[in-house]
Amino acid sequence: MRNVTAEWLSSIEVMEGVPLDQLQWFIDNCEHYTLQEGDYFFRTGDPVKGTYIVISGKIRLFVLQQKEMREISVLQSGDVSGLLPFSRGINASVTAKVIESGTIILLPTGKFREMISRFYELTGALVHVMTNRVRSFTSLQQQNEKMMALGKLSAGLAHELNNPVAAIVRGSESLVKHLQMEPELFKEVINVRMEAKDVDLINNKLFEILGRQDKPKLTLVQKTELEDELRDWLDEKKIANSDEIAENFLEYGFTCDDMEHFHDHVPDQYLSPILNWINTNLVTERMVQDIQEASQRIFKLIQSVKNFTHMDQGKGKELIDIHTGIANTLTMMQYKLKKANIEVVEEFDAGLPKVMALVGELNQVWTNLIDNAVDAMEESGKGKLIIRTERDHQFARISITDNGPGIPESILSSIFDPFFTTKGIGKGTGLGLDVVMRIIQGQHHGTVKVNSVPGRTEFIVCLPIGG
Repeated sequence: MRNVTAEWLSSIEVMEGVPLDQLQWFIDNCEHYTLQEGDYFFRTGDPVKGTYIVISGKIRLFVLQQKEMREISVLQSGDVSGLLPFSRGINASVTAKVIESGTIILLPTGKFREMISRFYELTGALVHVMTNRVRSFTSLQQQNEKMMALGKLSAGLAHELNNPVAAIVRGSESLVKHLQMEPELFKEVINVRMEAKDVDLINNKLFEILGRQDKPKLTLVQKTELEDELRDWLDEKKIANSDEIAENFLEYGFTCDDMEHFHDHVPDQYLSPILNWINTNLVTERMVQDIQEASQRIFKLIQSVKNFTHMDQGKGKELIDIHTGIANTLTMMQYKLKKANIEVVEEFDAGLPKVMALVGELNQVWTNLIDNAVDAMEESGKGKLIIRTERDHQFARISITDNGPGIPESILSSIFDPFFTTKGIGKGTGLGLDVVMRIIQGQHHGTVKVNSVPGRTEFIVCLPIGG
């Protein structure tokens, strides 16, 4: 065991300038501990005993998140930690495990009053340690919560991207095979002999059918009946590939009257190749539309990710439309919302003025509040999420309401505290609402309130208009 002297303590950076007599008082009033590798010096929730200095060895500080150990820091010789003067902590928020055997000295909390009243320099040095620790921990906490928020979205985003990507792959493969069959049909069509006016009439009729805006919505029974009628008509006229043509033509709104119109202007011997040619073009168009829609879906998701993370902008505040960030967050969380069978109701005030805000941080707020609401409603099998925006004097008022079981009144006042969570082990970190509060109050000078009764929980965020 190292012989701890006032001279050795003064060599520690944080203790530089502290008089030796004060350091000797510190040593004389400390408890000495020898710790073995694998020991737990304390665990999360244990009462904090005082200020300690690592003399030798190493101690890992960590928290459990998502059932995994997340390291906060590793303390080694000369590091100061534990409860510090004027700190309001009562219980440990992290776990300390010895990873290399060594010794520490600990000044019990019962000695703090004497130290603060008698030793100004020693107290100041330890308060400086606390200030640095709060600054470092706050930065780590916020970065950690950002990663947690991103983790919540990643699985759903991967699923949302996988669907359109798979659709594009399937569509492109089908399109290639489909186009390979066209040359044979082209041989039949090129032999068709028709008057130019009849060709024009057929073209005009085709575009008229495709352009119809008032196509009726059919039940399954109605669709089956109309498809059978089309198939019977095609079979009667000995049209090749009648099953596929009937199915595809019905999808585009063709009727038997339309078929008669084509028949009036097409000789019998050419009716089959022409209808099959039209069918081939409709199939091609549908495949291209499917690929285009899937591509647009991917583009919108990428834009939402880009806007959500605000990756192409600076880090300062700017005038923003609140609704854009909320919409991007809902897009990012679409998979989780659908999986939990959540109905989303948007009651947005289109005339709401812009606010001066940090885009990325606000997106983190919406993510945490919406994610908590979804978690609360998940067990019911069907929930309703209402997001409302409106102007409240000089503030933009955003409320996020769910019809979950509510927050018990006994814990309502604690939900914004760091590390407080009502979720099961491994599900919540207890950082989300603390981060929400710090972002809204500390960075945007706004307010966050909550009202909750069984069946209705409402979080209300108020942001000053214009900053």
